[in-house]
Amino acid sequence: MGKITVETCHIEGLKVITPEVFADQRGYFMETYNYHDFKEAGIDCIFVQDNQSASGKGVLRGLHFQVSHPQDKLVRVLSGAVYDVAVDLRPESLTYGQWFGVHLSAENHKQFFIPKHFAHGFLVLSEYAEFAYKCSEFYHPNDEGGLLYNDPDIGVAWPVPEGMEVILSERDRQWKGLNG
Repeated sequence: MGKITVETCHIEGLKVITPEVFADQRGYFMETYNYHDFKEAGIDCIFVQDNQSASGKGVLRGLHFQVSHPQDKLVRVLSGAVYDVAVDLRPESLTYGQWFGVHLSAENHKQFFIPKHFAHGFLVLSEYAEFAYKCSEFYHPNDEGGLLYNDPDIGVAWPVPEGMEVILSERDRQWKGLNG
């Protein structure tokens, strides 16, 4: 391996990946994805779709998932900073309904691998952020699912600074909670 560092957390399957960054007076270079390195790290999936979004400060996207066509996701920030969250939706899991969050930024170069059967969302902490993610399954608009971002049964501790307004889409305002 060597080109990436992989951290795990208390929820099986979630991984934070930090690529090796080669910097000099010109800037930097890094491999953001190499199938062989990721497979060696236990991430053996084929990505079929890349997505990118841009959002302003306070935008919260999520918590989303696909119901019948679940996706593995590899997410990262191209500019700015976000707080990225995954919620375990695997009914047989000992950590069902638990969440894990990580700060992702253009400066720290971290990536977050989220396996199938997790809800995913992020909050933009910088003035502006560009967010990119690879998916192992194509997007199916009629297969969308979601959870309310502030569901007390999940209890995500979103790091919302005082005075920041959380900006949600109308769809994200309508999701139910984990038990509702």
